Amino acid sequence: MNSNRFRLTAALLLGATGLLLTAVAASENRATTCDHEDGNVHRLDCRHGVISVIDSVWGRSNSWVCTDEGQSHLELANTACLQESTVDELKTKCNGRKSCEVSLTGFHTHGTCDGTFKYLQTTFTCLEPMTVVACQGAMAHLDCAGLGHVTIDGAAYGRRDQTTCSEGRPFDQRQNVNCLEPSTSLVVKMCKGKSTCSVPASNAMFTNPCQGTYKYLEISYVCKPPEADNPDVL
Repeated sequence: MNSNRFRLTAALLLGATGLLLTAVAASENRATTCDHEDGNVHRLDCRHGVISVIDSVWGRSNSWVCTDEGQSHLELANTACLQESTVDELKTKCNGRKSCEVSLTGFHTHGTCDGTFKYLQTTFTCLEPMTVVACQGAMAHLDCAGLGHVTIDGAAYGRRDQTTCSEGRPFDQRQNVNCLEPSTSLVVKMCKGKSTCSVPASNAMFTNPCQGTYKYLEISYVCKPPEADNPDVL
């Protein structure tokens, strides 16, 4: 369960052809898609966390990006060809999602710099999920009030180490570290569409994967803005 192998610490916000995805800083990525009349798709993807758009350009801001497709000098000369609303469009379509695909076809209607060979270039980061842990018998509280709704990245009930929720517990209640019940789908159902969500860490709510072991509930989540609920291709 890759999405459930999350850490116990919480982290908050902490020339090309076709599609190019490169690292531009330790915490930033840049995707570049050259324009074609058949309508390329601009893709942003976060393997961990969710997308947060920093900047996005539709048009041409330099003379060397997307230059190896036989364009004339006149098609590359205008480096002040920018559509000001691009970053807002990308933020609305992609922020809060793990992956996002945007068709360039819609940008052709904007009439930006006729005669210039354009591209869509987006700089973005991947926001790390927040993680909460509730010991058995307690309640896990997830809070996205004012930020959108709770989106579950992963959840598990059981025990995978001897130190979490260990205070006052004898060794025999915490020695089994192979006690795990994947619980993502159940927590997703409980919290779907909510800005705040409380989930009890109990055998009654989940199963009892290892009798005699004192367990805990571990949930990783992000706050997803309402505008992120758009179709996958826009």
